[in-house]
Amino acid sequence: MRVMDENQWLAERFEEQRTQLRAIAYRMLGSLSEADDAVQDAWVRCSRAGVSEVENLGGWLTTIVARVCLNMLRSRGVRREVSSEVHVPDPVISPEGERGPEEEALLADSVGLALQVVLDALAPSERLAFVLHDMFDLPFEEIAPMVGRSPAAARQLASRARRRVKGAALHAPDPDLVRQRAAVDAFFLAARGGDFDALVALLHPDVVLRVDFSPGRPAASSVVHGAAAVARQARLGANPAAQLHPALVNGAAGVVITLHGRAHVVMAFTIAQDQVVEIDMIADPDRVRRVASAVLSIE
Repeated sequence: MRVMDENQWLAERFEEQRTQLRAIAYRMLGSLSEADDAVQDAWVRCSRAGVSEVENLGGWLTTIVARVCLNMLRSRGVRREVSSEVHVPDPVISPEGERGPEEEALLADSVGLALQVVLDALAPSERLAFVLHDMFDLPFEEIAPMVGRSPAAARQLASRARRRVKGAALHAPDPDLVRQRAAVDAFFLAARGGDFDALVALLHPDVVLRVDFSPGRPAASSVVHGAAAVARQARLGANPAAQLHPALVNGAAGVVITLHGRAHVVMAFTIAQDQVVEIDMIADPDRVRRVASAVLSIE
């Protein structure tokens, strides 16, 4: 195969795999922009390496993307050691009832935002082993070289990550989108009506509110626990200037909030047995504008 023909062939095969590779990178990194960067970096690397001796192209490309993501996670971990910021991963946002093929691929395993938050807390090697094995069915024999461990040790990494994920999932989310939306609507109705008791009743006693104001304002970010404390924070939804845009946030009922026509906040809700058990909130307008463009553009 001539060099030009080989490069064109590889480019075409890479494009066929791009959606899958981006889904892997998103689960690994929890950032849509970083996932795109990782896939682009992987393309540069594989286009330079050549494929004349590659037997399993899909596995080879997955390995390259996974290693790029692992390096990015390790670099990110060093940066975050000196930061106390609360971080909510990028959500996948789409209009209700209109999730496209790209969103379907990213969320094929029901990667709710609450799960992405848990994944974000895993050590890089644990995250890689868990994501590739539990979400993409890669055997530990293929995962082991990526993390520089034996297959048995890679299995232990995934097992440790699995225990942490299950330990954090105290409540099974309600899969019924209609019930989810009813709970979210009731939340904002109570907030705008100033009905503190109704808010508390809607919130699970152990509800968690996570607010990410971006790295530029780490002191403003916070994690709030408990129904009464979270209810006292429900002021944004009560603002009469706030416009609520219902949306799917990682496949679950959520909202994008604009103020005076400008992107302001994304709120993702985890609903279990008609109660709110977790709220993940991004309050960085620039980031909200980027991740919520599919919803804001239809207004």
